[in-house]
Amino acid sequence: MAQLIVLGVTDRDTAERALDIAADLNKRQLLRLEDAAYAYKDDKGRPRIQQTVSTTGVGAAGGALWGTLIGLIFLNPLLGLAVGAATGAVAGRLTDIGIDDDMIKQIGSHLEDGRAAVFLLADITTADRVVDAFKPLDPTVLQTNLSKDDERELVEALRA
Repeated sequence: MAQLIVLGVTDRDTAERALDIAADLNKRQLLRLEDAAYAYKDDKGRPRIQQTVSTTGVGAAGGALWGTLIGLIFLNPLLGLAVGAATGAVAGRLTDIGIDDDMIKQIGSHLEDGRAAVFLLADITTADRVVDAFKPLDPTVLQTNLSKDDERELVEALRA
């Protein structure tokens, strides 16, 4: 079962490094990453979200494929491609999979200037190696859906 872990880090660059670490751990099968994102405040103090999975792009590609196939049936594949891509992009944009966007926005709005929050939805298979990979970033655990005991162990492991 996937766990949600939200880590507070010093800045946007550190958040991007955290996502790189998570992607590397995923490739090495030390965790199974389902979704990841980070939030930060821009120069004007507005919260910004950087997602790793673009549902708009995936929706557009799927819509283009289906639109082309339907367009072939009605002897107008280019129109089918255009309509399918547009409707797929809209459907993808409205789809919320993985980490709840509203929660990301809420936590992002409470960040101090310059700080960032990293959101990881993953099934962690080797917790000790995952914790060791993130330790150099000196993260703070902001929120998890772990049990209180597991969350306490995570916090202590990241501090050690």
